Amino acid sequence: MLKRSALVLVLPLALLGVVPASAAVKASEIIQRAIDGFVRPAYAGLHDHAGRLTKAMHTLCTAPSQEDLDAARVRFSATVDAWSSAEIIGFGPIKENNRLERMLFWPDRKSIGLKQVQAALSDKDPTATDAAQLAGKSVAMQGLGALEFVLYGDGADALTGKADPYRCAYGAAVAGNIETMAGEVSAAWNKPDGFAALWANPGPQNALYRDGNEAVTELVGVFINELEMVRDVRLKGFFGGKPNADKPRQAIYWRSQNTTNSLAANLSGIDNLFQASKLGDALPPDARWMAESIHIQLVNGVATAKAVSGPIDKALADPALREKLDHFALITSSLSTLIGTRLTAEFGLTAGFSSLDGD
Repeated sequence: MLKRSALVLVLPLALLGVVPASAAVKASEIIQRAIDGFVRPAYAGLHDHAGRLTKAMHTLCTAPSQEDLDAARVRFSATVDAWSSAEIIGFGPIKENNRLERMLFWPDRKSIGLKQVQAALSDKDPTATDAAQLAGKSVAMQGLGALEFVLYGDGADALTGKADPYRCAYGAAVAGNIETMAGEVSAAWNKPDGFAALWANPGPQNALYRDGNEAVTELVGVFINELEMVRDVRLKGFFGGKPNADKPRQAIYWRSQNTTNSLAANLSGIDNLFQASKLGDALPPDARWMAESIHIQLVNGVATAKAVSGPIDKALADPALREKLDHFALITSSLSTLIGTRLTAEFGLTAGFSSLDGD
């Protein structure tokens, strides 16, 4: 599985200041704005959408019909959108108890998750239809990927009748498990003495962030690492340089046609976090244009991704839509340069890292 590694950055006087006391306040203000303006609302929104998804699944299981299946699928897509925005904060509470992998086991290049979900549906293991017991099983069969197969994979048509009640019960358990995790993460970010307090109050006695340098490094790392994830893992994982190099079934959420909506939500989350933190306000006056340029390019990236709709295999076969995917890749590359090179240079940051490592 892919994992994030640490950034190595040295923050400049512009952020840390000559006077240590003012430096700590500056970093704390940036991080607190990021938490209050983005992180907490993002995970609260995810919890809300997951709750609505769980209710839709229970309705479907109680009175199966095409209308209720369509409603559950709408709720699923809304939850994917909420998660795709929130998931850029892939540290802190979401990392505890394997929640990150349990929420979304991807990429699944060896189809481990698919095989386990299919086995559960075939064997009809009763413990997999209980959200609490499901939480203790393999991470590959209890998150969004598993639920996507239940709702859209082979055999999903059975959800419109009462021929296969197990499939729906399993899907409802997966949804309930997602709701529980989202609620746990949201609550953890709101604990007065929890992770948020550690991130927003760096200091010598802080076990995680010894100074403002380390705290803001975590934030800057989100922008750099997630742009790389979106472009090099999510997009290039299915979009080849030529049509014969495409791998549409390696695309995230390809079954539910949420691939590009998810990419758009990733960039939207990055934009909302950047705006909420007001990190751009710490730039020198003659470099403030960068903040506006970052915002404009992120907005353009969101619009470009959303313009690619429908089944991803058909989009890849359409020259006009392929051009949009090419443009999306260019936008993310430009943003990586703007944030990872030019913005960090203005701050006097130095970076030495490989943000994504694979097994």
